[in-house]
Amino acid sequence: MDLNIVTLVARFLGKIKPIRQAWMMVFLWLASSAALAQGINIPNFWDSRSQLERPDLPATRTIRFLVDDDFPPLHFSGLDGNPTGLSVELARAACERLSLTCTIQVRRFDTLLNTLNDKQGDVVAAAIPVTADLRRRFAVTGPYFKIPARFAVRKDRNQPAPDAKTLQGKAVGVVGGTAHEAYAKALMTGASLKPYQELAAAQSALKNGEIDYLFADGLGLALWIGGEEAAGCCDFSGGPYLESRFFGEGIGFITRTEDETLRRALDFALQQLWKEGKYAELYLRFFPISPF
Repeated sequence: MDLNIVTLVARFLGKIKPIRQAWMMVFLWLASSAALAQGINIPNFWDSRSQLERPDLPATRTIRFLVDDDFPPLHFSGLDGNPTGLSVELARAACERLSLTCTIQVRRFDTLLNTLNDKQGDVVAAAIPVTADLRRRFAVTGPYFKIPARFAVRKDRNQPAPDAKTLQGKAVGVVGGTAHEAYAKALMTGASLKPYQELAAAQSALKNGEIDYLFADGLGLALWIGGEEAAGCCDFSGGPYLESRFFGEGIGFITRTEDETLRRALDFALQQLWKEGKYAELYLRFFPISPF
């Protein structure tokens, strides 16, 4: 695997890892509640004006999807021990939409790209950030998910929606060394930035009224806002923020470069799943608390 990709993925997962188990617990507690689907913002990554054509794939071909099972809610081991999550179920739905036979094979996250390159699988369906380095080695569909940045505020402070003017002189918490801190330094020049070593410390500072806003990873904030630790203190404000220069291009299905027909077929299937409402159905199933 390309060293730059390894480094980026390691940093990406390192920031997310502390919330994995907690998210899984919240998901298991809440995902079955229909009421939670009300008011959830469902992202749309597809241009309705673009009409993709379906390429021909041999109906006899079996597509082997490669996944990791330790990154809820995108890919994880379900209660029955089988892999599930948004990425996994989108893969299954895409296969059904294309009338193809597919298998789901679980591999350790850091081996997925090498396994694909060695032709032991056909598609990686995991949260590997799309980068220029990744594109040089592999083909990637359009994104089916992005991890947004968000602001969180205390509900009782009635802080105005964040923008360049309202953030002037405000105390904004960030996690040091992250893309969120870099974005804040570049575009929130009038704010008083307060860096914290960990997201949990920044969340406590917001809850305790030590800062006016918290700008951080939307997945982590969504988990915290909906969890017991926040005790209903806080909510999102503004956003979501998806600037690719800071927060990446998102996550898509990854294929080998010579398998261009398969990549195009998956792009077609993803667009159709959005138009037909299947994407929304799966998103509501796996995101009882939405980061968008």
